[in-house]
Amino acid sequence: MIPDKIMNESIRPARMGDVKEIHSLLQLYAGKGLLLGRSISSLYDQLRDFIVYDENGIFGVCALHICWDDLAEIRSLAVSEEIQGQGVGEALVLACLAEAKRLDISRVFTLTYQGPFFQKLKFDEIDKRDLPHKIWSDCLQCPQFPDCDEEAYVWTADDKE
Repeated sequence: MIPDKIMNESIRPARMGDVKEIHSLLQLYAGKGLLLGRSISSLYDQLRDFIVYDENGIFGVCALHICWDDLAEIRSLAVSEEIQGQGVGEALVLACLAEAKRLDISRVFTLTYQGPFFQKLKFDEIDKRDLPHKIWSDCLQCPQFPDCDEEAYVWTADDKE
Protein backbone atom coordinates (compact mmCIF):
# COMPACT_ATOMS: atom_id res chain seq x y z
CA MET A 1 0.00 0.00 0.00
CA ILE A 2 1.41 3.37 -1.06
CA PRO A 3 0.88 6.23 1.43
CA ASP A 4 -1.67 8.90 0.50
CA LYS A 5 0.97 11.64 0.55
CA ILE A 6 2.71 9.92 -2.35
CA MET A 7 -0.21 8.13 -3.96
CA ASN A 8 -2.59 10.22 -5.97
CA GLU A 9 -4.94 9.64 -8.84
CA SER A 10 -1.99 9.43 -11.23
CA ILE A 11 0.40 7.15 -9.30
CA ARG A 12 -1.11 3.77 -8.63
CA PRO A 13 -0.40 0.04 -8.70
CA ALA A 14 -0.20 -1.40 -12.21
CA ARG A 15 -3.20 -3.27 -13.58
CA MET A 16 -3.56 -6.00 -16.17
CA GLY A 17 -4.72 -3.51 -18.79
CA ASP A 18 -1.48 -1.50 -18.36
CA VAL A 19 0.92 -4.25 -19.45
CA LYS A 20 1.16 -3.37 -23.14
CA GLU A 21 1.74 0.34 -22.41
CA ILE A 22 4.33 -0.53 -19.74
CA HIS A 23 6.04 -2.81 -22.23
CA SER A 24 6.14 -0.08 -24.90
CA LEU A 25 7.63 2.46 -22.49
CA LEU A 26 10.27 0.02 -21.23
CA GLN A 27 11.14 -1.10 -24.76
CA LEU A 28 11.75 2.52 -25.79
CA TYR A 29 14.52 2.83 -23.17
CA ALA A 30 15.76 -0.75 -23.61
CA GLY A 31 16.26 0.07 -27.29
CA LYS A 32 18.53 2.95 -26.24
CA GLY A 33 20.49 0.64 -23.92
CA LEU A 34 19.33 2.52 -20.82
CA LEU A 35 17.52 -0.32 -19.09
CA LEU A 36 16.88 -4.03 -19.38
CA GLY A 37 13.89 -4.81 -21.54
CA ARG A 38 11.11 -6.99 -20.18
CA SER A 39 8.98 -9.44 -22.11
CA ILE A 40 5.22 -9.09 -21.95
CA SER A 41 5.14 -12.49 -20.24
CA SER A 42 7.53 -11.34 -17.51
CA LEU A 43 5.47 -8.18 -16.99
CA TYR A 44 2.37 -10.29 -16.38
CA ASP A 45 4.37 -12.55 -14.05
CA GLN A 46 5.68 -9.61 -12.03
CA LEU A 47 2.79 -7.16 -12.39
CA ARG A 48 2.45 -6.76 -8.61
CA ASP A 49 5.96 -5.28 -8.50
CA PHE A 50 4.97 -2.33 -10.70
CA ILE A 51 3.47 1.07 -10.10
CA VAL A 52 2.60 3.49 -12.86
CA TYR A 53 2.07 7.15 -13.53
CA ASP A 54 -1.24 7.19 -15.38
CA GLU A 55 -2.40 10.45 -16.86
CA ASN A 56 -4.81 9.20 -19.53
CA GLY A 57 -2.07 6.76 -20.53
CA ILE A 58 1.01 5.28 -18.90
CA PHE A 59 3.75 7.92 -18.84
CA GLY A 60 5.89 6.48 -16.04
CA VAL A 61 6.64 3.12 -14.50
CA CYS A 62 8.78 1.70 -11.70
CA ALA A 63 9.04 -1.66 -9.96
CA LEU A 64 10.04 -2.79 -6.50
CA HIS A 65 11.30 -6.34 -6.86
CA ILE A 66 11.78 -8.24 -3.61
CA CYS A 67 14.98 -10.28 -3.69
CA TRP A 68 14.67 -11.88 -0.26
CA ASP A 69 14.47 -11.28 3.49
CA ASP A 70 15.80 -7.74 3.73
CA LEU A 71 16.64 -6.70 0.20
CA ALA A 72 14.68 -5.35 -2.75
CA GLU A 73 15.55 -3.73 -6.05
CA ILE A 74 14.22 -0.63 -7.75
CA ARG A 75 14.04 -1.63 -11.40
CA SER A 76 12.43 -0.68 -14.68
CA LEU A 77 12.18 3.02 -13.83
CA ALA A 78 11.09 4.86 -16.97
CA VAL A 79 9.38 8.19 -17.50
CA SER A 80 8.15 9.37 -20.86
CA GLU A 81 10.51 11.95 -22.35
CA GLU A 82 7.83 14.63 -22.63
CA ILE A 83 7.28 14.76 -18.86
CA GLN A 84 10.80 14.20 -17.56
CA GLY A 85 11.97 16.78 -15.03
CA GLN A 86 8.51 17.18 -13.48
CA GLY A 87 9.09 14.95 -10.43
CA VAL A 88 7.35 11.84 -11.75
CA GLY A 89 10.43 9.61 -11.45
CA GLU A 90 11.07 10.82 -7.93
CA ALA A 91 7.45 10.19 -6.93
CA LEU A 92 7.58 6.68 -8.38
CA VAL A 93 10.80 5.82 -6.51
CA LEU A 94 9.48 7.31 -3.26
CA ALA A 95 6.33 5.22 -3.61
CA CYS A 96 8.48 2.11 -4.01
CA LEU A 97 10.57 3.04 -0.96
CA ALA A 98 7.38 3.56 1.06
CA GLU A 99 6.26 0.08 0.01
CA ALA A 100 9.64 -1.34 1.05
CA LYS A 101 9.25 0.26 4.49
CA ARG A 102 5.73 -1.14 4.79
CA LEU A 103 7.12 -4.60 4.08
CA ASP A 104 9.97 -4.12 6.62
CA ILE A 105 12.59 -4.19 3.90
CA SER A 106 15.38 -1.92 5.01
CA ARG A 107 17.75 -2.13 2.02
CA VAL A 108 16.82 -1.26 -1.56
CA PHE A 109 19.38 -1.21 -4.35
CA THR A 110 19.37 -0.19 -7.97
CA LEU A 111 21.66 -0.65 -10.94
CA THR A 112 21.55 2.50 -13.03
CA TYR A 113 23.11 5.01 -15.38
CA GLN A 114 21.33 7.81 -13.47
CA GLY A 115 23.52 8.04 -10.35
CA PRO A 116 22.90 11.71 -9.49
CA PHE A 117 19.12 11.13 -9.58
CA PHE A 118 19.36 8.33 -7.03
CA GLN A 119 21.89 10.20 -4.87
CA LYS A 120 19.37 13.03 -4.62
CA LEU A 121 16.96 10.45 -3.17
CA LYS A 122 19.54 9.42 -0.53
CA PHE A 123 20.88 6.34 -2.25
CA ASP A 124 24.59 5.73 -1.64
CA GLU A 125 26.93 4.42 -4.31
CA ILE A 126 28.32 0.96 -3.61
CA ASP A 127 30.55 -1.49 -5.41
CA LYS A 128 28.45 -3.90 -7.50
CA ARG A 129 30.58 -6.73 -6.19
CA ASP A 130 29.10 -6.07 -2.73
CA LEU A 131 25.65 -7.10 -3.93
CA PRO A 132 24.63 -10.72 -3.35
CA HIS A 133 25.26 -13.02 -6.31
CA LYS A 134 21.60 -14.03 -6.41
CA ILE A 135 20.60 -10.64 -7.84
CA TRP A 136 22.62 -11.21 -11.01
CA SER A 137 20.16 -13.68 -12.56
CA ASP A 138 18.50 -10.94 -14.65
CA CYS A 139 21.90 -9.70 -15.75
CA LEU A 140 22.46 -12.92 -17.68
CA GLN A 141 19.77 -11.72 -20.11
CA CYS A 142 21.36 -8.31 -20.62
CA PRO A 143 23.20 -7.64 -23.88
CA GLN A 144 25.94 -5.87 -21.89
CA PHE A 145 26.68 -8.89 -19.67
CA PRO A 146 29.37 -9.47 -18.42
CA ASP A 147 30.74 -6.00 -19.20
CA CYS A 148 28.11 -4.02 -17.32
CA ASP A 149 28.87 -0.35 -16.89
CA GLU A 150 25.89 0.50 -14.68
CA GLU A 151 26.55 1.86 -11.20
CA ALA A 152 25.09 0.32 -8.06
CA TYR A 153 23.36 2.37 -5.37
CA VAL A 154 21.70 1.34 -2.14
CA TRP A 155 19.15 3.00 0.12
CA THR A 156 19.10 1.87 3.74
CA ALA A 157 16.03 2.69 5.81
CA ASP A 158 17.90 2.87 9.11
CA ASP A 159 20.18 5.56 7.72
CA LYS A 160 17.39 7.66 6.20
CA GLU A 161 14.78 7.93 8.92
